[in-house]
Amino acid sequence: MAQSLLFILALMPIVIVFVLLVALRLSAKLTMAVAYATTALIALALWGTPIETVMGASVNGLVTAANVLFIVFGAILLLYTLEESGAISRIRQGFTSISPDRRVQAILIAWLFGSLVEGASGFGTPAAIAAPLLVAIGFPAMAAVLAALIIQSTPVSFGAVGTPILLGVNTGLANQELVESTIAPMAFGDYLVHIAVNVAMVHALVGFLIPLIMVAMITRFFGPNRSFAEGFAAWKFALFAGIAFTVPYFLVAAVFGPEFPSLIGAMIGLAIVIPAARRGLFLPREVFDFGPRKNWDGRWIGTLEQSQQSVEHERPMSLAKAWTPYLLVALLLIATRVITPLKAFLTSPEMTLSLTNLFGSGISASSQPLYLPGTVFVLVSLFAYFFQGMGKGGSYRAVWKLSGGTMIKAAPALLLAVPMVQVFINSASTDHLSMPLVLAGGVSAVSGEFWPLVSPTVGALGAFIAGSNTVSNMMFSLFQFSTAVNIGLASAGAALVVTLQAVGGAAGNMICVHNVVAASATVGLVNREGDLIRMALLPMIYYVVQAGLLGMALIAGGLNLWWIAAVLWPLGCLLAMRNSPSGKPLVAVPSAR
Repeated sequence: MAQSLLFILALMPIVIVFVLLVALRLSAKLTMAVAYATTALIALALWGTPIETVMGASVNGLVTAANVLFIVFGAILLLYTLEESGAISRIRQGFTSISPDRRVQAILIAWLFGSLVEGASGFGTPAAIAAPLLVAIGFPAMAAVLAALIIQSTPVSFGAVGTPILLGVNTGLANQELVESTIAPMAFGDYLVHIAVNVAMVHALVGFLIPLIMVAMITRFFGPNRSFAEGFAAWKFALFAGIAFTVPYFLVAAVFGPEFPSLIGAMIGLAIVIPAARRGLFLPREVFDFGPRKNWDGRWIGTLEQSQQSVEHERPMSLAKAWTPYLLVALLLIATRVITPLKAFLTSPEMTLSLTNLFGSGISASSQPLYLPGTVFVLVSLFAYFFQGMGKGGSYRAVWKLSGGTMIKAAPALLLAVPMVQVFINSASTDHLSMPLVLAGGVSAVSGEFWPLVSPTVGALGAFIAGSNTVSNMMFSLFQFSTAVNIGLASAGAALVVTLQAVGGAAGNMICVHNVVAASATVGLVNREGDLIRMALLPMIYYVVQAGLLGMALIAGGLNLWWIAAVLWPLGCLLAMRNSPSGKPLVAVPSAR
């Protein structure tokens, strides 16, 4: 079969997702059903993938989806518990005391607290915590999810205590003869650390603008005036918060390696930014809010908001007591990922549910329920029930029922999306490489020496397909390294190309269906996934293009024209956003007008 035809066939599942979900705005459930059927049909009938492999990959996808649904359930349960106890009302007051400005609140909760949670846990957990918390303090559900998705970029490469690098890149490159011969005499472990430092450097140079872009997106699509300018009015605070995270983030990577940049960087960022905000430093002069709730478009609102409208709490609660459950979540996530004996116990074979060699395909599926963040959420919910004195067992039972109902609404889309991804990834046959590798190969054949420019986009494509920066790095790190060697790059240049893969894979988390569906589910937002992907495409495009330009500049060495392009591109993006006329979205999104 001709390579061009293989490329088109491999592209079909992605095209279907974009056309049905993003362009036609069909539901994620219907879209992923069509995408799964198409992927499985292509794999079986045209790709030559054994039916045992398709079945094994599908079951593995179902198990993975069940793990994600458990995380979603736990996050919703905790949020509803704290709403019922009155803690959310007190947290809302606490943020108002720092600043009533929604831009400031989004930066503190989504950018800084979300990055801390990403560093500890990863795998979409920040959105499961940040999105419902933003809704609880007064954000429209769609705005909350968009903010949570946009920050799924800079901290992701070092999420879950460095898993995308330590597992993803390491698995892709370790014990490969080409890699060993190219980097000699450097040891592979040192080379991996070198890549990690490069990843932190590129992320820092690209990601410090993310808080500014995030608040501009919020004001543009959800503010009363539909204006990017209102977001840019907070530029001092946004850049301050961006730098307060990315500088420590890079320094931690350079000194300590890939485990703690996001975790410690976010802790330092919070320690710097919150006291500064309390003192009014760098805060915008005018306060931004979303306007009267009655003017919000109904499609912005999730069932979480609707259920909260009748809940009012008058009981006094200290801010420390209200925040204790969330702080406990962060501590438990850190402890279970950092304390080696505890992590070893929770992930031991005795604590793991496994299905091995499914249908004789060689594919296995597993779940470690005690290690999943969902278990932490459930345990902390039970703790909050007693600690915050909810008292009424009936109300707590209602919280469980409501949380289960919200999770069930998200289940069909995820139970179809993740199996589709697994079939796509595991589609290799005796005659053909897997579909993702065929796609990457087709792109590299066209790009030639400009491969570093498109390398981040391939990483983002992998994350969009797989729903994971870690899996994207596993799939494409060796391919990226090999392509770099083929275009004449030596060890250092190849490391930069793998760096761009990891950075692009992190950026792709902003738009992957897996994350969008899961984050939407935590706030009860249904059938808005296409609108969210359409909006999140803008910051994702900024991210991968800027990373590619920086990569070309670094590989070229010295002062070169690529550095000028790397300066002009973000300035051009910001100016285009700044000068965009109010009231007319750049992309088709719900409008309240």
